[in-house]
Amino acid sequence: MQIMFSVEPYSVPLVCGISPFFPVFLKYLKGHTESKSLNSLYHPVRCNRVKDYYDNTIRSFSSPFENSMVHPSGLENREELSREGCNDLLCELCGWGDADNAMSLLTRMEAVGFRPNVTAYICLITALGNVGRTLEADAILQDMIRLGFKPRLNVYNVLLRCFLRKGLLRVAGKVLEEIDDLGIGRNQETYEILLDYCVHSGRLEDTWTILGEMRREGFQLNSFVYSKVIRLYRDNGMWKKAMGIVRQIKEMGISLDKKIYNSIIDTFGKYGDLGEALEVFEKMQEEGIKPDITTWNLLIKWHCNSGYLDHALELFAKMQEQGLYPDPKIFSMLISRLGEQGKWDIIKKNFENMKCRGHQKSGAIYAVLVDIYGQYGRFQDAEECVNALKAEGIQLSASIFCVLANAYAQQGLCEQTVKVLQLMEAEGIEPNLIMLNVLINAFGISGRHLEALSVYNCIKESGISPDVVTYGTLMKAFIRAKKFDQAITLANRYHKAYRWAFVP
Repeated sequence: MQIMFSVEPYSVPLVCGISPFFPVFLKYLKGHTESKSLNSLYHPVRCNRVKDYYDNTIRSFSSPFENSMVHPSGLENREELSREGCNDLLCELCGWGDADNAMSLLTRMEAVGFRPNVTAYICLITALGNVGRTLEADAILQDMIRLGFKPRLNVYNVLLRCFLRKGLLRVAGKVLEEIDDLGIGRNQETYEILLDYCVHSGRLEDTWTILGEMRREGFQLNSFVYSKVIRLYRDNGMWKKAMGIVRQIKEMGISLDKKIYNSIIDTFGKYGDLGEALEVFEKMQEEGIKPDITTWNLLIKWHCNSGYLDHALELFAKMQEQGLYPDPKIFSMLISRLGEQGKWDIIKKNFENMKCRGHQKSGAIYAVLVDIYGQYGRFQDAEECVNALKAEGIQLSASIFCVLANAYAQQGLCEQTVKVLQLMEAEGIEPNLIMLNVLINAFGISGRHLEALSVYNCIKESGISPDVVTYGTLMKAFIRAKKFDQAITLANRYHKAYRWAFVP
């Protein structure tokens, strides 16, 4: 595994280093996975992706007036592009989530002496942050500051969310310190980002600290906050307290919205009370609240986990009838459960129904997952799988890579799981904690606890903070290998883990 260290930050087109916010990141796991341990190699960072943009375009692009630019829609725009036009196009590309073409355009602009305006910089940082490209997002922020621009709080919030998603607590703490040093002050969004991370990580004490700070600063505890508190109680086995929060909300006269309803459904589902979950589902519709993809996913997930596959498939069909785009994670769950029972005919029937409803891209992901689970055996190689998705015009994201990695991991195909990780990095998407947890799980299922432990050690060395899933997955790996003493030691380490020093 390679750990990338920073050197001096340069301007964006020649990013040969990273900013003070980002001291280290985990690039990719490389090497022969048959070995009993994974070596950590340290190399100076060089962001080749950004440099390649510069090298390739500077040779072929001398002026925006002499060369045609290919618009993402596929149409060529041979009109002269002014600085304002370039900024507008850059914002448009970022709005579509096309970070690659946005970075390419940025390089072309700088090659002819154009500079993005404040809005374009913010759009670019947001687009890169949303796809987990923290290195480039942070480097652009530093370039923006170097040019005399003063980023607003929303830019720092984007970086904060991005770093926390990757488990980079120390780096996120530096972002908070920068906010405080500049005297900008934290807003509602800042606190909600912190709250979301702490709830997902199971940090009960830190969550209450943040809530207390919000009250002292006079921020409103809205439905988003209450839905997170309900989830926190649920995840800590206090479902009665979670329902008590719902009663408090009603007594305060706060109307239940979609977020709170989803949290209630999730709570009932986790504790096996599916009848109550469905009643809440019906009630939210009676009150004119339309279920979203999260609502349907929760109902399908808990029905699958409880063994009610027929009901899960009915919900899956109804969700598509509502015109909602199915979630690849749900495909994986349904295929896994149906495959365990050998019901490949039902899988095929659902696949055909999806195509008839026009979900071609969902159908392509669904078909790939079916093949991974072994019915046809065509995609036993991860690279073939990714190429098949590209051929269908599917835009690859961190979420899709994680789903594919998990599909291989569930079968104990460690080498293919590692390959998905490498392909993810090759696509310019930095590996996140979810992907690394999947990798630990793959090694654990295969009985290779030493490799699982090596991934855990590399997570810590890279500056990423392990979460409750990391510890739980590694403990399962130790238990499968009958290394009970190590499992107990890890459990004690988790309970003694330091509090997050950057929570106010």
